[in-house]
Amino acid sequence: ILAATFFLLAGAASAQKAHFGIKGGMNASSINTDPSRSDLATKIGFNAGLLAHIHSAHSQWAIQPEVYYSAEGAKVKTNDNKLNLGYLNVPVLVQYMFDNGFRIEAGPQIGFLMNAKSKAGSTTLDVKDSYKSTNFSIPVGVGYLTSMGLGFDARYNFGVSDISKVNTEKVHSNVFQFGIFYQFSDPKIKK
Repeated sequence: ILAATFFLLAGAASAQKAHFGIKGGMNASSINTDPSRSDLATKIGFNAGLLAHIHSAHSQWAIQPEVYYSAEGAKVKTNDNKLNLGYLNVPVLVQYMFDNGFRIEAGPQIGFLMNAKSKAGSTTLDVKDSYKSTNFSIPVGVGYLTSMGLGFDARYNFGVSDISKVNTEKVHSNVFQFGIFYQFSDPKIKK
């Protein structure tokens, strides 16, 4: 799936003059359950990966596929227990770009579970078998691109799918991300 996605995006990117880049930043992730659990708190993590910014024929619109690693999960408020989830996320964002460098973005995202560990004190357990291998979410955000190709973005990933295999309640991963990115080629705001 990843290879097919890569080749599809690479083909589309070469046809539309893609501008490649790198990105990285901070995550503030939470696990939401239904019914809600009050003992879970936000966990800080990181994200890092690659992007391809592809302008459409209408210069205000673009598509931006990305591939990045995201450290997610949650921690328990009353002790030092943590759930550490690692996803390889592949969003395809539709962006509207304003003339002043600002942009708004949204689109679908699929995440592939790379690792899942539960940590209680000094004991760490592999719990990957307790979680589904994919996670579907919808990122919505804003960004700003400078004329030098350096940019900043903030987005919230709304977890749509139930990520647990074992819990009777529904479990969703929601993540706020703040990041910095750099586009290597042609960092113009509009074409």
